[in-house]
Amino acid sequence: MLEFGLRVGLIGEAIDTVTIEQTAIRMGSGAFEVFATPALVALMESAAVAAIAPNLAQDYASVGIEITVKHISATPTGENVVAMAEVTRIDDKRVYLEVRAWDERELIGIGTHTRYVVEISDFENRLHPSSE
Repeated sequence: MLEFGLRVGLIGEAIDTVTIEQTAIRMGSGAFEVFATPALVALMESAAVAAIAPNLAQDYASVGIEITVKHISATPTGENVVAMAEVTRIDDKRVYLEVRAWDERELIGIGTHTRYVVEISDFENRLHPSSE
């Protein structure tokens, strides 16, 4: 296991207000002006980053490698949405989280998310190898 400040039970949160740009019709994921599933997934990932990032060494970050989400209720524009992510397991560089989201009325999404801890310079070097 990596020796960072990561531990099971860490919680992160992300909050947003649903805009027209985040609707299913605008994002191409549906026919209605409701909070789109891709926007829900992005908010859940933001919550996961909030749980992990403050507990990593300065030269490390995490990248999302898997997410499974059930979008169980529609949210209209203008409503606030809160996502929460909790670290449930750590296996070397893999961090497993449970994710949930609520709008102003009810639970709107649940799922699991896996992130992988990377050294920032190594990751960037793989994306942009030097031309030497």
